[in-house]
Amino acid sequence: MDRLWTEKYRPSSFKDIIGQDIIVERVSAMTKEKNILNLLFAGPSGVGKSTLAITIAKELFGDIWSENFLELNASDDRGIDVVRGDIKDFSRTKSVANVPYKIIFLDECDFLTREAQHALRRTMEKFTHNVRFILSCNTSSKIIAPVQSRCTVFRFKPLDNLYMTRIIENITSKEKLTIDKKATDALNDVSDGDVRKAINILQTCSALNKKITEDSIYNIVNAVRPTEIKELIILALQGEFMKSRDKLLDAMLKHGLSGLDVIKHIQKEILNLETSEKNKAKLIEICGEVEFRLVEGSDEFIQLESLIASFVLIGK
Repeated sequence: MDRLWTEKYRPSSFKDIIGQDIIVERVSAMTKEKNILNLLFAGPSGVGKSTLAITIAKELFGDIWSENFLELNASDDRGIDVVRGDIKDFSRTKSVANVPYKIIFLDECDFLTREAQHALRRTMEKFTHNVRFILSCNTSSKIIAPVQSRCTVFRFKPLDNLYMTRIIENITSKEKLTIDKKATDALNDVSDGDVRKAINILQTCSALNKKITEDSIYNIVNAVRPTEIKELIILALQGEFMKSRDKLLDAMLKHGLSGLDVIKHIQKEILNLETSEKNKAKLIEICGEVEFRLVEGSDEFIQLESLIASFVLIGK
């Protein structure tokens, strides 16, 4: 069986990592000087945080990098025991390379409890002579201030379509796949800057057909097309409440969307509407209000019907 493409095409050096140029440049300079500080990588999934951490270890330690690198996922072990156990045990031993410290990579550390984070802060202080920490999270606000203050923070961004297209074209070329512009645009749309997600979708599509099409991508992820969402918004603004409602319910049932998924898609398409800035602002405000109600536990069908009704009134 073929390897997962996310691992097969994972960058192995700094020059292969694209889309985070400023971060890579600064981290590369630190690594060259063997002067790595405690680092905090914050940003959405699939944008290169784990890849950069592993690349640092490979550049520092060479072939024996895995012996000097401990990777833990805080979403699996989120309590204080993982800090008192695995992290402390690894921190007590010396590096086996010509680098005076080892590296602990703690992925998804925003899942750690506050007690575990306070224990981590103490561990970071105690073993600063022979361990460097690389923390990774999606939401840096969930990391307590004492931990953040002990790290150099790098904020990763979703990859824009230019970089995503380069990655997609590189993989399709090496795997001898055919993909047109519409399919590439569709892949960019559904992955939303997440490289891991885009590569996984691409590999799944390739198992069915070597020719990647727009239809195959939307069918694989069972995602709603932007045109479907745009049509229901336009119908609502034209005063066609029942037609817009039916189209919304049809899209939800056909694609298995939750209310929050629908709100996200609608908000995205509002920004592309040909209407005044004032109308866009009103529509986004309504989306925000409905999204808040859904998070608080309101009935999603009633709230989405309310959203369409509000759009109809704005259209009038």
